[in-house]
Amino acid sequence: IGDFNPQDMANTAWAFATADVAAETLFQAIAGAAVNRIGDFSPQNMAITVWAFACVGWTQSDLFIVVGSAILRRLSEQNDRQKSQLYVVTVYFQIEWPHLEFPLSAHVQSLRSAFTRQEPTPSRFQREVSTMLERLGWIHIFEYETTEGFSLDLAQPETKRAIEVDVEIRPLVVVSHTGDTILSSFAVSHKHRNLRRTPTLAF
Repeated sequence: IGDFNPQDMANTAWAFATADVAAETLFQAIAGAAVNRIGDFSPQNMAITVWAFACVGWTQSDLFIVVGSAILRRLSEQNDRQKSQLYVVTVYFQIEWPHLEFPLSAHVQSLRSAFTRQEPTPSRFQREVSTMLERLGWIHIFEYETTEGFSLDLAQPETKRAIEVDVEIRPLVVVSHTGDTILSSFAVSHKHRNLRRTPTLAF
């Protein structure tokens, strides 16, 4: 990691997070380097890095606070895609550390708006899976939206079950028995259209 530049670190963190590989030693090294060299990071690299750490469920708040503070000073330079990632990070932080103040919390509404604009429209394959499950007797709501603005592809709010079906990697959420949305896993893919790989969630 010592030879990595900020883009290398951001790209590496992103690659491992989207592959759903929480390599703790690697992420610990990236976290230390990012905190020490945050001034060298571009706004894009900051957003990608902190998003990746939220994706793997990083349990140390220091990185989020340091990077979030740096992002706050350059928030106007973030595009909608990056703000969408930062919304996910903000929600994650608020759930993991409700007693702490996240630097971007005051901007959560504008970040949520960016997230909503970035949400992909349902794919034809998602609709086909939904129709198939309906025929099999699994009655559900298509594109169920949580209070935080996250969309679950197929959900049964009354039984607290949901299924995510997608052709690309995107955030995945689980809603707890209290009704709060908990970020569970972000590396959900359906690239090979193998229904057995479709994750089923308890929420």
